[in-house]
Amino acid sequence: MQSYSIGQAARLLGVSADTVRRWADAGRVETHRDEGGRRLIDGRHLAAFSVELAQAADGEEDAPYTSARNAFAGIVTAVKLGDVAAQVEIQAGPHRLVSLLTREAVEELGLEVGVRATARVKSTNVHIDRV
Repeated sequence: MQSYSIGQAARLLGVSADTVRRWADAGRVETHRDEGGRRLIDGRHLAAFSVELAQAADGEEDAPYTSARNAFAGIVTAVKLGDVAAQVEIQAGPHRLVSLLTREAVEELGLEVGVRATARVKSTNVHIDRV
């Protein structure tokens, strides 16, 4: 089974390494040490913990009601406005998402660099690559 370092787990969970260390110290996520003394998290434990985090986030009161399941909460990192269309980039944890939408929508939503936003992805095809 693959194991992940604290830093790798943090990137996958979209949090800081310090947060993962605190969770490990508090017993929320189980770790073990390799031959070099580095703390590692078993892939199965990390997967279960990520599901637990996502379910806890589902109960947040400010979460909008939606049927879209693939939501990536993040921060707007770039906005490129054209005469009619616009391109918005969002960094959501380790994920960079780029959306093309109308200039009018960007203006109505008040999207600008530094604003929190959620990208919702809906597709009929999903490709999974193993790293």
